[in-house]
Amino acid sequence: MSTVTPRGICFDLDGTLVDSLPDIIDSFLHGFTHHGLPVPSVAEVRALIGQPLEDMYTRFAPEHAATLCVAYREHYPLNFHRRSRPFPGVERVLRTLRERGYLLAVATTKRGDMARRFVDAMGLGGLLHHVQGTDGFPHKPAPDVIHHALKALGTGGLWMVGDTTLDLRAGQAAGLKTYAVTWGTHAQEELATAAPDELQPDLERLLHHLPPLG
Repeated sequence: MSTVTPRGICFDLDGTLVDSLPDIIDSFLHGFTHHGLPVPSVAEVRALIGQPLEDMYTRFAPEHAATLCVAYREHYPLNFHRRSRPFPGVERVLRTLRERGYLLAVATTKRGDMARRFVDAMGLGGLLHHVQGTDGFPHKPAPDVIHHALKALGTGGLWMVGDTTLDLRAGQAAGLKTYAVTWGTHAQEELATAAPDELQPDLERLLHHLPPLG
């Protein structure tokens, strides 16, 4: 049996590392306005963040879902950086974990190409070892994106960090401990239903669990 110490930490992206919901929601609603369709409320859209784009649009306009996806994918790449910013302390936590010897990956429902562009635009590319999007395999809460991320890192996994119950259940399915942050999409009460190992307002507590590797 291998005695190599697992070093992999996986992070969700939107709502976990980056406060990106305003830009995502603006782009999501753009298609409804552009095509003259009834526009859902921000609260209705926010509740679905983390699900695949097609599934989100199907909830509101199933017969127009494909068209709305096209509108989003045209609008978002031109506007994703307008208000999005890393949450306070994220860069310091990522840098500290790297210095302590851990391997860091994003595991997101975003498509891989867009996720990499987004991470670089937010100034986080140099702090992560891998950015894994969901491309052609089941989305969270299935653990596939985490398995792909850890395979790319070449190590076992320790923690999955996220802001939705989908992130937490995916992490649990992958056999990782789970860390929920309350500054993103799902409220503390909803996150608690997934029984994460940590439920915190920021990432600071993660450092207590991950001392420097020898």
